[in-house]
Amino acid sequence: MRKNINKKVVVGMSGGVDSSVAAYLLKEQGYDVIGVTMQIWQDETEAVKEENGGCCGLSAVDDARRVAETLGIPYYVMNFKKEFKCHVMDYFVAEYLRGHTPNPCIACNRYVKWEALLKRSLDIGADYIATGHYARIDRLPNGRFAIRNSVTAAKDQTYALYNLTQEQLSHTLMPVGDYTKDEIRAIAEKAGLPVAHKPDSQEICFVTDNDYAGFIDREAGSAVPGPGNFVTADGKILGQHKGITHYTIGQRRGLELPMGERVFVTAIRPETNEVVIGKNEDIFTDAVLCDRVNFMAVEDLKEPVRVKAKIRYNHAGEFCMIEKLSDGKVKCTFERPVRAATPGQAVVFYDGEYVLGGGTIL
Repeated sequence: MRKNINKKVVVGMSGGVDSSVAAYLLKEQGYDVIGVTMQIWQDETEAVKEENGGCCGLSAVDDARRVAETLGIPYYVMNFKKEFKCHVMDYFVAEYLRGHTPNPCIACNRYVKWEALLKRSLDIGADYIATGHYARIDRLPNGRFAIRNSVTAAKDQTYALYNLTQEQLSHTLMPVGDYTKDEIRAIAEKAGLPVAHKPDSQEICFVTDNDYAGFIDREAGSAVPGPGNFVTADGKILGQHKGITHYTIGQRRGLELPMGERVFVTAIRPETNEVVIGKNEDIFTDAVLCDRVNFMAVEDLKEPVRVKAKIRYNHAGEFCMIEKLSDGKVKCTFERPVRAATPGQAVVFYDGEYVLGGGTIL
């Protein structure tokens, strides 16, 4: 008898190859697998098919259902539109209006894919939820659960998972983290899954045209600040910008400033509706402050610790000392300056292969 025969797991099926193989692997391991696609933003009456199929688009339902039929597992579509609107879309808009650059996938993971889906799954008698993320979960000698890097650095997704709680991690399985992408596609092909060669989705799912500023304009309406001034750090006016929601720290393209040299966005000042322009060296710093900190591998930070920190999803990471301040914020002092640390993005701390914790850059 297989050891997991009485354990029920709800697999969040996006219609992509990773979550499909996650369901297959767990079934092979003896779990009682239920497939679920989360309906979180799309209008089910709108006949839209994304070119590559987003993680939560309408084509995801068709593909996930076909996979579930192939695997012989129950399959359901669950509506989480209310939770997604509140915790992801509204947050996304509000952060841009504050001059920040948010990461909606982190918010979605924490509050929708885990908090909302886990609660509903436990309510129907499941023991676990599972996803197709390239990450692993281990229980450490101190008794805490922690996210661990996947076996493949090229697809590692631990950065976007730093905000999960101990309760959530204790009820989560991530079987894909033990494989490379090529191995996952090979497993899918061998298992006869119809999505074995489906391309990965890249864009933010609810901004289907990749026009973030246009989405914010539609959602926020009159609350969106209009054009303002491009300025130097000391206040010299250089020209007019299209609105602060069009810009992010480190941006060079699309500024349309005849400066005679390469210039970059170095700061955004929502209180004065200004976008600050400077040189490349102006966007390097060796000190980053963060709040809304979630510790994972440790319960709290008692004393300064040397970690490797990533300041964006595709950042290779730099070593730094982190220390907790009296107000609960964490200061990161980097051994080498980092480029374009952007308010609203996450800084994630790694102790070897494990996520120690992380927070939101101020």
